[in-house]
Amino acid sequence: MVKLNDKMKEDFSKIKIFPFATASKAGVPNVVPIGFCKLMDDDTIWIADNYFDKTLKNLQENPKASIFIWSTDTNGCYQIKGDIEIKSSGDDYNKMYKMVKEMGDKYPAKHLVVMKITNVYECKSGSDAGKKLL
Repeated sequence: MVKLNDKMKEDFSKIKIFPFATASKAGVPNVVPIGFCKLMDDDTIWIADNYFDKTLKNLQENPKASIFIWSTDTNGCYQIKGDIEIKSSGDDYNKMYKMVKEMGDKYPAKHLVVMKITNVYECKSGSDAGKKLL
């Protein structure tokens, strides 16, 4: 796994809604907005499944995903890719469930999606566009 550097972590902290992309086993893409997306350490991201449908099916078939980091408040633009583990019980799931419920009881927090970062790519335009950063 790779670890985000301090600049990337700072940019991550400024994002409110994260585009979260998955693909089915057949390669059919899907992207959804994620509100609960937390950087738990330098190489682990937690995502709450509140309303996943195609996303959950995709992750079960093909446990890989990507998150896009960019806003007018960030200094960088990154595509973070990673391997996925889905949890619906255990200490990590219980911790996520509590964090989600503190945001509002309307959120079901059905699963914890744990993303281990495997690669980070440059998204800014220019000669380095698409370059592997980590």
